[in-house]
Amino acid sequence: MPRKAAVEMRCRLLLWFAVLSAAAVLTVVWGGSVTYDGRSLIVNGQRKILFSGSIHYPRSTPEMWPSLISKAKEGGIDVIETYVFWNQHEPKQGQYDFSGRLDIVRFFKEVQAQGLYACLRIGPFIESEWNYGGLPFWLHDVPDIVYRSDNGPFKFYMQNFTMKIVNLMKSEKLYASQGGPIILSQIENEYQNVEHAFHEKGPPYVRWAAKMAVDLQTGVPWVMCKQDDAPDPVINACNGMKCGQTFVGPNKPNKPALWTENWTSVYEVYGETKRGRSAEDLAFHVALFIAKKNGSFINYYMYHGGTNFGRTSSAYVLTAYYDQAPLDEYGLIRQPKWGHLKELHTVIKLCSDTLLHGAQYTYFLGQQQEAYVFIRPSGQCAAFLVNYDRRRDVNVLFQNIYYELAADSISILPDCKKVAFNTAKVSTQFNTRSVQTRATFSSTQQWSEYREGIPSFGGTPLKANMLLEHTGTTKDESDYLWYTFRFKHNSSNDQPVLRVDSVAHVLHAFVNGKYIGSAHGSHQNGSFSLSNQIPLNSGVNQISLLSVMVGLPDGGPYLEHRVAGLRDVKIQDGGKSRDFRQYPWGHQVGLTGEKLNIYTSSGSQRVQWGELGSHGRGPLTWYKTFFDAPPGNDPVVLFFGSMGKGEAWVNGQSIGRYWVSYLTPSGEPSQTWYNVPRAFLNPKGNLLVVQEEESGGKPLEISIGTVSITKVCGHVTDSHPSPVNSWTTEDAVRDESHHVKIPKVQLRCPPRTNISKISFASFGTPEGGCQSYAIGSCHSPHSLPVAKKACLGKNMCSIPHSIKSFGDDPCPGTPKALVVAAQCGR
Repeated sequence: MPRKAAVEMRCRLLLWFAVLSAAAVLTVVWGGSVTYDGRSLIVNGQRKILFSGSIHYPRSTPEMWPSLISKAKEGGIDVIETYVFWNQHEPKQGQYDFSGRLDIVRFFKEVQAQGLYACLRIGPFIESEWNYGGLPFWLHDVPDIVYRSDNGPFKFYMQNFTMKIVNLMKSEKLYASQGGPIILSQIENEYQNVEHAFHEKGPPYVRWAAKMAVDLQTGVPWVMCKQDDAPDPVINACNGMKCGQTFVGPNKPNKPALWTENWTSVYEVYGETKRGRSAEDLAFHVALFIAKKNGSFINYYMYHGGTNFGRTSSAYVLTAYYDQAPLDEYGLIRQPKWGHLKELHTVIKLCSDTLLHGAQYTYFLGQQQEAYVFIRPSGQCAAFLVNYDRRRDVNVLFQNIYYELAADSISILPDCKKVAFNTAKVSTQFNTRSVQTRATFSSTQQWSEYREGIPSFGGTPLKANMLLEHTGTTKDESDYLWYTFRFKHNSSNDQPVLRVDSVAHVLHAFVNGKYIGSAHGSHQNGSFSLSNQIPLNSGVNQISLLSVMVGLPDGGPYLEHRVAGLRDVKIQDGGKSRDFRQYPWGHQVGLTGEKLNIYTSSGSQRVQWGELGSHGRGPLTWYKTFFDAPPGNDPVVLFFGSMGKGEAWVNGQSIGRYWVSYLTPSGEPSQTWYNVPRAFLNPKGNLLVVQEEESGGKPLEISIGTVSITKVCGHVTDSHPSPVNSWTTEDAVRDESHHVKIPKVQLRCPPRTNISKISFASFGTPEGGCQSYAIGSCHSPHSLPVAKKACLGKNMCSIPHSIKSFGDDPCPGTPKALVVAAQCGR
């Protein structure tokens, strides 16, 4: 940027600052101790740039909450966000549960105890890849109900639950207006995605929901996400991966730009390819939202995903939830995502006053490059230099200084002079998670089994002359619904074919008590068919069909009208096709083992268990064993890679569904290790019960292990900024050009472990990076000795990327990198 242009820009900025400041003074919205204006939320009279992290209390345990919140705080998070899970809190109409993992009051008090704010997303429709979108299934049977529309019955129950939660928060003084941590609440959830389907019943519902929420007088602002026309004073907020590009902006000039869901990964479903999201991409879009949209609130969804225990996941969704988040399923720090975002948060906080009180100016630096500059009347300045070119690094001129911008990156200059952070330059360490097997269950004497009986028509309690709809019959009390019928076979044809069309998720078919085949659908395809040749006896035959749901849908319009289960059943016999849709059917909800709770200590005594293999290999088998908890504090996991499909319980608590037999396109299971929270365990004699649907499960190959971070690696180059922790707030507002800041490799092992081995070290031109490395054509022979001296036996260490650190220059004039990989141990 030429000097004359820079002076002109500053003058224009001062003028804009005066205009915007006057406008902001006139448009402040008051709400107790939390207010907002067109720039940000205002907490206790101060504008704030806030970084928020989603941690859902039912997806972890109360024993994990302090550690999760502490790690989030250390990562630069200011706010902990959670949905409220209606179907968990009110599983039966009027019967509430706020105990154990559902103790939301305890959760928020822990947030407050650690000095963080909270965001309460009541919904109460939440989607969230949660069973039925968080709605309790009993709503389905309310006469004339239409969910999420201008419908009296639904609005009655929605308001009732919303008031229940608000009053609970008020009674515990958890709103900021009462001195509590909650500074923001949400009503509804991404309603704009479905509003058009409700025609004239949509807009009035939006207005009603907003007014209903505001009238509850919480003393803090309300938001609606993905609702561009959110009624005043409710703030419209953005959800997605790229809100710096896609957000239309606040719908009024006195509302701030909020990002309620910045997806840190992509939730996983059975049978589909795993898709992640890099730390670099996350950082780029956070920086862009702040720079381009004046964004001041960013919530990471998820910051810790956790576990979908029991039957809480929605259709086809894995038990592990957002394992690629900054804190993984077990609460371990996932690097470099956690650390890269922490550095971003630190840099933004260095210049937050300038961003919140300065005027914004955009300056074009090239065809695909631009600068967003913020300046205060006092002269304080901060800049974001953006390179949208996804392929090329470029050099740009900004305020008479050339800056190299990596492809698809943003450089942040807290003082408009020096680069403190670049979104594409990851200076923080990488880490590797591993599982150590602690015990196996390879002895047949360790196991006992119980085989589920196959019901016939005469033994089923629900009779109808038609195929009943699956979910309306099970009431979400079980994944399973048996459909049975009997018919007389007189044909001499020995090749009859059974064809079943289903809109459930899985089907297991039995003829005269014998298993004859299975079929299943997919997350992308809502229907599937089974077609099998079947052996029939001459005379009466019993057909038993087990329909299975792997979670209920979590969204879409008219959810109350969605159907599942069998739609068509035919038998082709001797050139003739016989249709059994309108025919006497017997139905049974659930499995016998479920009804008897045989996964509990007391319930397991209600059936006769046999030796492993006593019934031969077959489907619908329950397996039981006992184990001792592994020593230590590392997270505990069970390996189910040898099993097929089913559910598992430890001491009566479900650790979730598994479906190992449904492979991804690359031929791998979606998930094989399953989280067993330490809080579920006793020191000795823990009861493990596994309910296996399929016939190929091998319980002897189940094992128990512990998870830990065992490897760390750092990689920096000449072009990496110096560590953010080498900056101070004063650096952002004064000229510190005489202080030389250089990149460093910084390694840190988990608590109670130290660096036990240097696996690799190279200063020069090493090939690759932390995912794959090798010595290149230029390599300092001092690399390994220097790394060992700096790091061995320490929990953390730092190695400057400098010729001085390694004694001499191994290749003068050549740009250099430093890669150090280490192992952690006790």
